[in-house]
Amino acid sequence: MRAKSNVIVPAGVTLGALGVLGFSFSLPATRLAVAGLDAWFVAFGRAFVAGLLAIGYLALSRAPLPSAAQVRRLLVVALGIVIGFPLFTSLALTTQTSAHGAVVIAVLPMSTAIWAVVRAGERPPLAFWLASGAGLLAVLAFVATGGGFSGSLSLADAYLLIAVVLCGLGYAEGGALSRELGGARTVCWALVVSLPVTVPVSWYTADFSRADTVVWLSFAYVALISMFLGFFAWYAGLAAGGVAKIGQIQLAQPVLTLLWSALVLGEPVGWPALATAAVVLVCVVLTQRSRVTPTKAALDQPVR
Repeated sequence: MRAKSNVIVPAGVTLGALGVLGFSFSLPATRLAVAGLDAWFVAFGRAFVAGLLAIGYLALSRAPLPSAAQVRRLLVVALGIVIGFPLFTSLALTTQTSAHGAVVIAVLPMSTAIWAVVRAGERPPLAFWLASGAGLLAVLAFVATGGGFSGSLSLADAYLLIAVVLCGLGYAEGGALSRELGGARTVCWALVVSLPVTVPVSWYTADFSRADTVVWLSFAYVALISMFLGFFAWYAGLAAGGVAKIGQIQLAQPVLTLLWSALVLGEPVGWPALATAAVVLVCVVLTQRSRVTPTKAALDQPVR
């Protein structure tokens, strides 16, 4: 008689891992897309396509309209995850490698935690601020030296840092709002309220003269997975397993992005990138363990 395995992978872990896996290829796909499309079109066009899908989802799920107060909060979410992060990463990756971007973006979970502290009025211990500061200094040292201790701070690095700040704000606000609207509906409504901006910008910046099959496949990826379905898997994982627990899976994202950058794009991943990523990951783990939440029960409540 065969012995039965006692190892059972919870659904939340599986769904959360699928979300992170989908997000991990976003930077390499963006890098490929901006090679043949305008960076502004890649950013706003992917949100436009995802916005059309969001309308269909909201209609099929018969989602009620958000209140005026919720719309104002949705605008903050949209600023971070629909417009800010896609735009500034697209601009950065026109001149910078995906591997380099992965190291800078590694500080995103820390940015989200800091925004949550500011928004929720938490009073974290000194260890939180020490770990956050160390991680930020590691990233700043990496970008200030060009990733190889031979360069200087570039405009692309500034774009990436702005993307991290805005995305952290969007994640923190969206995470709080999802407890009222539900996770998937929060993302969908954020896409919908962005359409008055994403539609005209997409139309104005559309130039397909240099786009080939690889470019279009990459654009389709960031529109369907990075901007839409990836969030569905991610929020479903948070709902099934809890925000605090499943959120830790995101720590694997920069490592996976470095792997995709090397395997798919053939980008060199030197020891400065690996060392900085390792330092940031350790610092993020420390911030997560030291962070104090005023309403832990609310944070552990499943996201709908």
